[in-house]
Amino acid sequence: MFQILKNARLPKAALAVMLGAALIVSGCGKKEGDKTVVATYTGGEITQTELTQFHSIFFSQYGDMAGSPEMQEYLLKQLATLKIMAGKASDDTKKEAEKEAKDQIKQMEEYYNSQEKGAFDKQLETLKVTKKDLEKYVTLSTTVLKDTSGKVTDDQIKSNYDAKLKEDPHVYDLASVAHILVALKDPNDATGTKELRTKEEALTRINEVKAKLASGGDFAALAKEYSDDPGSKDKEGKYENQNPSVWDPAFKEAAITQPVGQVGQPFESSFGYHILRVDKREVQSVDAVKEDIRTEIADKMIGDFITNDLPKLEFKITLPAASASAAASPAASAGAAASPAASTSPAASPAAK
Repeated sequence: MFQILKNARLPKAALAVMLGAALIVSGCGKKEGDKTVVATYTGGEITQTELTQFHSIFFSQYGDMAGSPEMQEYLLKQLATLKIMAGKASDDTKKEAEKEAKDQIKQMEEYYNSQEKGAFDKQLETLKVTKKDLEKYVTLSTTVLKDTSGKVTDDQIKSNYDAKLKEDPHVYDLASVAHILVALKDPNDATGTKELRTKEEALTRINEVKAKLASGGDFAALAKEYSDDPGSKDKEGKYENQNPSVWDPAFKEAAITQPVGQVGQPFESSFGYHILRVDKREVQSVDAVKEDIRTEIADKMIGDFITNDLPKLEFKITLPAASASAAASPAASAGAAASPAASTSPAASPAAK
């Protein structure tokens, strides 16, 4: 539940939402202004219009919610939690969140309109929401995240950092590497199935690169000539200051174990064969990652509210298709396996390399 987009800073979160959600037309099909109450809780209620808008803005990438009672229940629990927790925030936090939300939406508008005149309004039309609707829900989510994050202490952050580092010594690594990839599949093929070369051909080619490097060849020039990685071949083969956890497992292993400053032996990943040079590797300090940890802890606090506090507020779903499910498991976490991961500023997780 409420899994914050990793490494997203708050001012960027809403932009990621819009970029992800606007790719798919909302298929909810509910008429505008439907004031039918679909969920209640102590001190408040949610209407069908609110549910439809919330889905359209933050979750349309998961498809049509109309046929899924589980999705409806999941969204209603999230929206109720946002409304309740935002209502408890201080006036100062609410004002700051409102300003940040407007800034985020301004960034969205400028981005879309820089691509095409009027594109931002077209995206709103696609989502079947107004700019005012968007501002409402971004402000709501921003308020909750700001308020909850502000309650996280430095001691909690340090304890979380130490525990994670003990569990995985490389969890906070940053590495800068240069590599040359000899791919098996054509990187320009959208299906990812077109053969570029056989394993034998790839191995012969990577060994040719290895021999040229051993005889003094320039890594950057060889990357440009031989590498099939479009993301790095024209950048001297480099990826800089990245956490190895985002990389292919074999690539990650080489990045965290290979001696710094040396060109390693060829190795195979799911993409093909690589030669890698590790230029720098370091463990980020707690201060460097404290805001990410703060957000993770805040995320858990919000999830705990859904599990422990929301049922005590007589939360009830009145949608016919979902009410039976909610009644059967009133304290069920909205982060159940059947539900998609989401966030207070919901966004799809970034794809690993």
